Amino acid sequence: MTARIIDGKAHAAALRAELKVSVASLAAHGVRPGLAVIIVGDNAASLTYVRHKVLACEEAGVLSELHEFPANAIEEDILARIRALNDDPRIDGVLVQLPLPAHMDEGRVLATVVPEKDVDGFHVHSAGALLIGAPHFVPCTPAGIMYLLEKENIEISGRHAVVIGRSNIVGKPISLLLLKKNATVTICHSGTANLPTLTRQADVLIAAIGRAEFVTADMVKPGVVVIDVGINRVPDSSKKTGYRLTGDVHFPSVAPLCAKITPVPGGVGPMTVAMLMKNTIKAFHLRATH
Repeated sequence: MTARIIDGKAHAAALRAELKVSVASLAAHGVRPGLAVIIVGDNAASLTYVRHKVLACEEAGVLSELHEFPANAIEEDILARIRALNDDPRIDGVLVQLPLPAHMDEGRVLATVVPEKDVDGFHVHSAGALLIGAPHFVPCTPAGIMYLLEKENIEISGRHAVVIGRSNIVGKPISLLLLKKNATVTICHSGTANLPTLTRQADVLIAAIGRAEFVTADMVKPGVVVIDVGINRVPDSSKKTGYRLTGDVHFPSVAPLCAKITPVPGGVGPMTVAMLMKNTIKAFHLRATH
């Protein structure tokens, strides 16, 4: 079997082009959506993600503001900045880049963003809306996964979807979105016994466990659709950077068994940024109509 590679980069580029037209139409009327990103500390991966988000804003014509704080920043200063951005009429979306330093209460920080500007979909209001099947803002990575599945005409209803990972950012929300599309969903995690037995039952396998090349050929059945959410840095002296990027799936051994599979990089990652732009524009329109 030869797997079809799901080109997330191409799908994301097409979506961003559509969004750019939408923003240009707004600009013609003298308005444009605005996104503020808060980053605390100098985590290398976080800085990379933030740069991608700022560049995506520039490309789409969305106003972007980057608010940087040192790793030893006082939590109350972060909360004060969020409250100011909540009240800023130029800003439609407020994003707090995770992870935060250990001395900060992540839940408290995220809850300070008003639900109307929660374009990351991490506020308890957004999580609750998703749980009852009436999503407001959906977290960007799960939203991007569903977009890819739809664009690739991958049937979800009646299929068995297995999700490896139970995070609030990916595992739980993607499980709820798949359930809403009438999939039968199994959620696996670090405490799951006999994991390969479950993953081999998957028609659609979502790998979001954060462990490099964790999913191997013996864990999947022929014809499965694999969505690899992981982005891991593995030491590699042959690379100028000293590392290579890989997903949670051992691509060389798993891909030949798949009907379709996302690569890393170039799979889910680009969709995450594109969906952030989409959520920001949605926030603009929701605020404009209230």
